[in-house]
Amino acid sequence: MTTAKPSFWNPGEIARPRGEAKLHAPSAQRNRDAILAVLREALPAQGLVLEIASGSGEHALHFAQALPSLTFQPSDPSPEARASIAAWIAESGLGNIRPPLDLDAGGAAWPALTPAAILCINMIHIAPWSAAEGLFAKAGAVLASGAPLYLYGPFRRPGRPLEPGNAAFDESLRGRDPEWGLRDLGAVTALAQASGFFAPEVVEMPANNLSLIFRKR
Repeated sequence: MTTAKPSFWNPGEIARPRGEAKLHAPSAQRNRDAILAVLREALPAQGLVLEIASGSGEHALHFAQALPSLTFQPSDPSPEARASIAAWIAESGLGNIRPPLDLDAGGAAWPALTPAAILCINMIHIAPWSAAEGLFAKAGAVLASGAPLYLYGPFRRPGRPLEPGNAAFDESLRGRDPEWGLRDLGAVTALAQASGFFAPEVVEMPANNLSLIFRKR
């Protein structure tokens, strides 16, 4: 059992230098290359990649830089996050990343899009369960057969106690909001299958995180 510091997104880590719109998330710097290595194998060669809950925008920017044949569509329900994403995009000058959308995973409707893949990094444990329900229901409605829905973060797994770092993180999340907390992998898989996805490919990631690759049936 490892006691390595988890690399999940922590709301307390987010920083913005004075006078800047750009947010800086240290966890994005720590995990972006490990996630990119998985995405290189999981994503299609071309098409539109919708990212749900893009946060600071640093992940979307990094992936767009590394995967120029794909077009990235970041989104976030937070005006502060969207301002940060737009600032990162403007600074980058990249042509394969779109302006951020105001999109709530658990909201009533998503904009009319036909993504070839959907990404959701470190969201479902820092949101009510209804956000996960909305994510899978809407992803299941817009993705074509075989298209991936990629999730990243810490999870509870059957028959395995939480690692000390993840247990502390789970406790801190529930202290912030009782509807937050690490999700059970079995419950997430059941939700995905009810929305038309196969059981996930599970990839072990650094610091007790997982990559989950769900594909539409």
